[in-house]
Amino acid sequence: MTAPLKVDIWSDIACPWCYVGKRRFEEALVAFDASGAARPVEIEYHSFELAPDTPVDFDGSEVDFLAGHKGMPREQVVQMLGQMTEVAASVGLDYDFDALQHTKTLKAHELLHHAKAHGLQGELKERLLRAYFVEGRHLGRIDDLVELAAEVGLDADAARAVLESGELAPAVAQDIAQAQAYGIQGVPFFVVDGKYGVSGAQEPAVFVQVLEKAASDADEPADQATSTRG
Repeated sequence: MTAPLKVDIWSDIACPWCYVGKRRFEEALVAFDASGAARPVEIEYHSFELAPDTPVDFDGSEVDFLAGHKGMPREQVVQMLGQMTEVAASVGLDYDFDALQHTKTLKAHELLHHAKAHGLQGELKERLLRAYFVEGRHLGRIDDLVELAAEVGLDADAARAVLESGELAPAVAQDIAQAQAYGIQGVPFFVVDGKYGVSGAQEPAVFVQVLEKAASDADEPADQATSTRG
């Protein structure tokens, strides 16, 4: 049986480009699978906090956060979010930045590690991104995260216990350390078969090209990820 290609994806649930990148990569997987020479693909998500100093309960809008955090004029932020909304719409996502509740994402990342252990990481990743960007849900509070965990089939009591204990915080830190070792400074970042790195929410054709390259020389020894930056 053909061994799957492993794709490791560093992302943050508070990253609008990460959701767009997810959709574009999913489109690429469909094309790759239809190519005939495709191999199965195994996906694992890894933690990355874009703004680790964000409070759990940020008092303000997304415009307030970006204007303060990045030092950008408010008018420029509003324009940027409008453009991001249009990009998201182009891949079928209905972003609502007015409803978005900016928060610290550490607990969400801990929950994703918990979901991985139960084979539901992909389902939870999709649910968290939709909850954050489309539904305006608060993803920094344990109660809200437990509710979303239950929606994808995780045991609510077990999820709560993991989040309250903080036992998976070291796993989040390990992911971030690995990102630093790869030289990752922004997300999304895709590492294909441990050898090829793709930075950013690239168009599907870029992902297909990298997947095909990885499939063609999958028997070569893995080396340090090489970046393809847009």
